[in-house]
Amino acid sequence: MQTRLFPLLIFVLGVLQPLAGALAPAFGIGTPIGDATAGSAAPEQPMPAFFSIWGVIFGAYTALGVAGLWRPAQWPTRLGLPLALAGVGNIVWMLSAQLIGSQLIDFLLLAPIFFCAWWAAREAHTLRGTRSLGVYFGDAASGLLAGWISVAAAISIPLAVRSLTGLGPTDFPWPMYWSTILSAALFAWIFATRISASLWYFAAAGWGLLGIAFHNWFETGLHLIGHFTAGCLILLLILRLTRGAKPVKPAS
Repeated sequence: MQTRLFPLLIFVLGVLQPLAGALAPAFGIGTPIGDATAGSAAPEQPMPAFFSIWGVIFGAYTALGVAGLWRPAQWPTRLGLPLALAGVGNIVWMLSAQLIGSQLIDFLLLAPIFFCAWWAAREAHTLRGTRSLGVYFGDAASGLLAGWISVAAAISIPLAVRSLTGLGPTDFPWPMYWSTILSAALFAWIFATRISASLWYFAAAGWGLLGIAFHNWFETGLHLIGHFTAGCLILLLILRLTRGAKPVKPAS
């Protein structure tokens, strides 16, 4: 008989993650996460409002946990461990961002979250075709997290470079911008050809790119970069919708 341990853990993590992120703004402990890039002229950063996608991801986590507590026999157990590890890693990242505030440390802490999110997305892909509420929520949670954490990793590359070199947010804007866009494009290609056919990934990644475009249109005044980003977003979505995704099958 399947236990409710992992569904309960996923539900708890769905609640704890936003609470961990609210440590500074709600309780005055540390520095709010958004303050590090708020009002930044760095061209590769999304407009702050676009970080609201975290609420959707946390909601998917919570819904997945509830689905498992309600009907544990139909819950996708293979998603439990990677999503739990990703959730714990995300809490650690949020605490570090507020209490330590080191861009380099935050960048390094993204690595295990990235790995676990992609692992979960791969497991969800192997369950495609299974008619279960838990599988649907698991696909959404893993795909959204994998897509958004890929954007987070891509936009963190220039932040880590600046922390090591002392460069300002407006120094070498185009190279910094392209390091993000090309990384995001590479991640999307690898995901579609090696990991999963989930459209949730591209919804989250596309949302992040749209946030970068809006940031440059309305906040930095770098309209050309905004136009380039919008063009890259359109190209990404066209390629995904017309050519599809054909991830390799796991070795038997």
